[in-house]
Amino acid sequence: MTRRVVWLILALGLTVSGATHAQDASPADSPIWAKVHASLFGNAQIEPADGVVVLDTPKRAEDAAIVPLAIRAQFPQTKERRIETIWLIIDNNPSPVAAVFTFTLESGRADIETRVRIEEYTHVRAIARTSEGKLYMASNYVKASGGCSAPAGKDAIAAKANLGKMRLRVGDPVQAGRPTPVQLMVSHPNESGLAMDQVSRTYATPHFVRHVEVTYRDKPVMTADVDFSISENPNFRFYFVPDGEGELDAKVVDNHDLAFATRLKLDSTRVGALSTTH
Repeated sequence: MTRRVVWLILALGLTVSGATHAQDASPADSPIWAKVHASLFGNAQIEPADGVVVLDTPKRAEDAAIVPLAIRAQFPQTKERRIETIWLIIDNNPSPVAAVFTFTLESGRADIETRVRIEEYTHVRAIARTSEGKLYMASNYVKASGGCSAPAGKDAIAAKANLGKMRLRVGDPVQAGRPTPVQLMVSHPNESGLAMDQVSRTYATPHFVRHVEVTYRDKPVMTADVDFSISENPNFRFYFVPDGEGELDAKVVDNHDLAFATRLKLDSTRVGALSTTH
């Protein structure tokens, strides 16, 4: 998903207002989803995701601005069969297409965990496309409201000072040839532009991460095209397959075209010998 796709979705009239769609009884009844489906997938058939992916969300969010979400693949990435792309759709958000994640063989597993904003009660969907070209969907209904229009949770001056600071953390133990969990943390306000400053009564300029790219030994592991539906200080958990000594690189670009990068070096002689550079 590029910025062009995001604004195309918005241009199609998918912005939601009021509680008109908050009581959708079935995922298939959502008019927003009908438009997104037609825009992204045309007439392509989408099958239930049983045995392909599982979507894990709370039924009711404690904080609508920080809703934990996980999409878990039900089989490993192999040459014979793998998940290539996962779309994350939040029907009733101002921009329903929250993220598009791309995975490779180097991912090991097509899993992703992150935190999202939810503006009002909504169906949340994960649509996976496999290497066979088939589409599968898992969906949950989440009760949350006000997440996209909520004010930033941290001091604006501090947020600006820390803008773009990144950290990669790899799970332990690291075993060559086996999927290993990795976490990417990005310091970024991810301003939606929908939150009013209660003092100035003005709205902040939208400023959010739009592209994430992770490679290992110069081979792509995971990419993500995202928008302001991702919570402040974006946090992504995913997998990669280590293979001896090498470098795990992460690059981030926001909608102001500011670019940030971090690198984590894996020492093949000692699993715990990891160092991060900026």
